[in-house]
Amino acid sequence: MTEKTILRALRGETLPTPPVWMMRQAGRYLPEYRATRAKAGDFLKLCYNPELAAEVTLQPIRRYGFDAAILFADILLLPQALGADLWFVTGEGPRLSTVTDMAGVQGLRPKDAIHETLAPVYETVRILSRELPRETTLIGFAGAPWTVATYMIAGQGTPDQAPAHRLKNSDRAAFVALIDLLTVATVDYLSAQIEAGAEVVKIFDSWAGSLKGQDFHDFALEPARRIIADLKARHPDIPVIAFPREAGDGYIGFARATGADCVALDNSVTPEWAAEHVQVDGCVQGNLASRHMVTGGAELVTETRRIVAAFRGGPHIFNLGHGITPDADPDNVTRMIETVRGG
Repeated sequence: MTEKTILRALRGETLPTPPVWMMRQAGRYLPEYRATRAKAGDFLKLCYNPELAAEVTLQPIRRYGFDAAILFADILLLPQALGADLWFVTGEGPRLSTVTDMAGVQGLRPKDAIHETLAPVYETVRILSRELPRETTLIGFAGAPWTVATYMIAGQGTPDQAPAHRLKNSDRAAFVALIDLLTVATVDYLSAQIEAGAEVVKIFDSWAGSLKGQDFHDFALEPARRIIADLKARHPDIPVIAFPREAGDGYIGFARATGADCVALDNSVTPEWAAEHVQVDGCVQGNLASRHMVTGGAELVTETRRIVAAFRGGPHIFNLGHGITPDADPDNVTRMIETVRGG
């Protein structure tokens, strides 16, 4: 069998047509997802029900024929497995018990204790590895330590990650201890996903852009480097995608510095800039603005073609610059895929 297109791109091959998938492609914009989520009862129950989590992962593959499926889960399942309380408030998002000092960090479970809680996630991966079409790549994922830490410290999402920055600056030892725990636990979590059947893993650092200077190096780049090095030691052939969102100039050299096989790009950088400064080091993924999945029209087609053209000279996986939003029109996804594939 010919190697899957995404794996070929991740190994550095320039393909005539880029493979395509979308962040949050299993989500609320799809009526079939909303029906399955209602059946599950709530979001967390859906994450921890392997049959239903596999079902929503498969839905966009059936509908669109994406080249990859990404495991349906949430980046905050790992802190829950480490002992944090986690719940979701309808219309507002996640809430967690907070970690604000060394005692809080030391009160978390050790990394070896995560697998009991996360066992249903691994079962979802096993189901998907059996049920996905043979040509579809299965992607596992985790949140990056900095991004996960911002939620654990604040107890919720924040616009500027100020609580995490305050702890970083006021109690460096506690902050570093939390980052270290999340780093080693993330290696174990992703390794278990790989052992269950994930063919690629992705590290989502959604709030990397709020780290500047040395902090970006110490708490975005260095944890990614450690995670990737440890994963590659255990699973040498598994590609890793890193997504340090809104890193700006920090995207330059990120793949070389961390060992990532691909750098995912948000839409705050142009594809032309990224082709010159980032794609020179290997595969890039991105970077259509998510709003085009809402607005559609000629601009969607024009921007999709622009991105494909800009990255044509090297390995590229077509994707959005961030996750698809609940107000997206499913028909616009069809239009995007047809455009990427030459329609």
